[in-house]
Order: sequence, then structure tokens, then C-alpha cells
Amino acid sequence: MTPQQLAALLGFLFVAAWVALGFGDAVLCLVGTAVFYTATAFYRGELDLTAVQERATGPRASRPPR
Repeated sequence: MTPQQLAALLGFLFVAAWVALGFGDAVLCLVGTAVFYTATAFYRGELDLTAVQERATGPRASRPPR
């Protein structure tokens, strides 16, 4: 499955959940999916939380010793 096909499938599933459950519940499904995807990637060793934190906060300048 190509990334474009996966994106189309996920878009369709989101809209189907939106129609069936309402917008708030559909967004809650997306949040749950993101949490479990992240947890699985961390468990499998595909996610380095240190690298994610560095990208989010930017590189830290080293402090000179006191």
C-alpha cells in the first residue's frame, strides 16, 4: 500500500467515524490512534524520545563550567 492510498483510507475512515459518531468522537478516535501508534513505535525501538525532545525544543547550548 502506498502512502497516498493509506492517507486516502485514513481520510475515509475519519469521515465515516465523523458521520457515524459525531466530530468530537471522531477526533477522539484520532487521538487514541496517535497514542497507540506512538506507544507501539517506542516499544519496537523505532522511536527515540530523546531525539523527539531535541527536535521539539531545539539544540541546547552547552553551558560553560562555573
